[in-house]
Amino acid sequence: MAMLHDPQTRASIETRIQTLTPDAHGRWGKMTVDQMLWHCSQAIATSLGEIPTQPMTVPLPKTVVKFIVLNLPWVKGSPTAPDFLATTQYDFETERQRTLDLVSRFASRPLNSEWARHPAFGAMSGDEYSRLHAKHLNHHLTQFGV
Repeated sequence: MAMLHDPQTRASIETRIQTLTPDAHGRWGKMTVDQMLWHCSQAIATSLGEIPTQPMTVPLPKTVVKFIVLNLPWVKGSPTAPDFLATTQYDFETERQRTLDLVSRFASRPLNSEWARHPAFGAMSGDEYSRLHAKHLNHHLTQFGV
């Protein structure tokens, strides 16, 4: 399974982020490209402990939900943490650079570090977060056709 700490996976994601344009349209969903970048950045910053979030109530035990999200294909329009919902427009270039910076900082942090609790899944290891962010970024970059 792809991990953001894998140099090839990271390079591919960074290239795809660089390929985005401000007028890119999503193939599904309601987010604009700037909102998608903000959304992905919020998730990465949260895992680094830079942005506090409120715990989410999930319909199954957190470990089960985490297993499903990490190991099964994602459907379009899956629910997200309320703290990660974009509610305004953002500057595209600022958000693209922020996302690239966060990807770099995240991938340079050792996997065996202590990581912030995920609002829906609870405790997460570096391996789990690295897999989650690679999958999350891939999902949204595919949404915007890159």
